[in-house]
Amino acid sequence: MKLREDAVIFLATGFYIGNLPFAPGTFGSLIGLPLSFALAGISLGPAILCTLIFIFFATYIADAAEKLLKQKDPGCIVIDEIAGMATTLIGLPFNLITVVIGFIIFRILDILKPFPIRNLDKRISGGLGVVADDLAAGIIANLLLRLFL
Repeated sequence: MKLREDAVIFLATGFYIGNLPFAPGTFGSLIGLPLSFALAGISLGPAILCTLIFIFFATYIADAAEKLLKQKDPGCIVIDEIAGMATTLIGLPFNLITVVIGFIIFRILDILKPFPIRNLDKRISGGLGVVADDLAAGIIANLLLRLFL
């Protein structure tokens, strides 16, 4: 059982990057960039399917990590930021301008949590609650980025 618990924490913390003493969410979002790059290399339908599978996986891992850590949405869990970053960039060209602007928009939304993101954060518990606010921030960031571009 120890191996499973270690694997959950390893994945939930984005390969332990979530244990950094400062800005774990920002660094966790950076971990989402290689996933976004990989998804940009395939057609949109399969990319969306892979993103949805990752979101379900992230929800499961975040839920298990919350239980192991005995905390609600601890800052060290960054798999939600990885999913949010992938959502931000899905279906968009992966280039320096898109990545930088998308990253900034996503981080601002994730940190400030404007309506309706804040409501999701407060009303939903467990792994779904951990991921839902970042997913909403990613969707909104994606739409804003499309308007900007």
